[in-house]
Amino acid sequence: MIIIELQRVGKIYGADKIPTVALKNISFSVDEGEFIAIMGPSGSGKSTLLHILGYLDRPSSGLYRFYNKTIDDYSDVELAQVRNQKMGFVFQAYNLLSRTTVLENVKLPLLYSNVPASKWDELAKKAIGAVGISHRIRHEPSQLSGGEKQRVAIARALVNNPQIVFADEPTGNLDSKSGGVIMNILEQLNDEGRTVVLITHESYLASIAKRVIKLRDGEIVSDEKTRKRNHAGKE
Repeated sequence: MIIIELQRVGKIYGADKIPTVALKNISFSVDEGEFIAIMGPSGSGKSTLLHILGYLDRPSSGLYRFYNKTIDDYSDVELAQVRNQKMGFVFQAYNLLSRTTVLENVKLPLLYSNVPASKWDELAKKAIGAVGISHRIRHEPSQLSGGEKQRVAIARALVNNPQIVFADEPTGNLDSKSGGVIMNILEQLNDEGRTVVLITHESYLASIAKRVIKLRDGEIVSDEKTRKRNHAGKE
């Protein structure tokens, strides 16, 4: 089943003054259950593309469908519901509330969901357990390592059981060991049937995905299936 479809998508910033072309003629589709890495150097358009995929921004041209619906098919309230219930986001900067426990951080998306409050603790604890940090459930972010903070961010992204997880440079602030743990978690999520879209500039991380789309200067330069590798980069 195709869940993402882009047809000749473009994005231009500052069109009324000095235009900056961020994306041009981007076309590809994503099937349910895929693990895709979108990679390229800084300024290649990766983050802009992620924002469009996550309904955080609108394309300037072309067509983007998520489960066969475009951003214009929704009201602002419905868009927020789609992002909350069908999409999970993991960012390089963690974006955790500093004086709030792991449990309360992971529960945050549930505040805006239709899930009864009586189930929030149960769902949050399940997500926390899935990323292996149940022993830190009462700790605050200042008491956690970088890898643990990112695992909290992943748990928060999973708490509403989204169909797709967007991970934007999720290992960018981590050492190689912690980064390997995070990639293992993303692989496991994909093995369980969840669609994963990873944004990265690192070739060794992209090779862990099952498909790699490379961007340069806002355009797709290649779109290839990968040969399965381990975290040491060996086939």
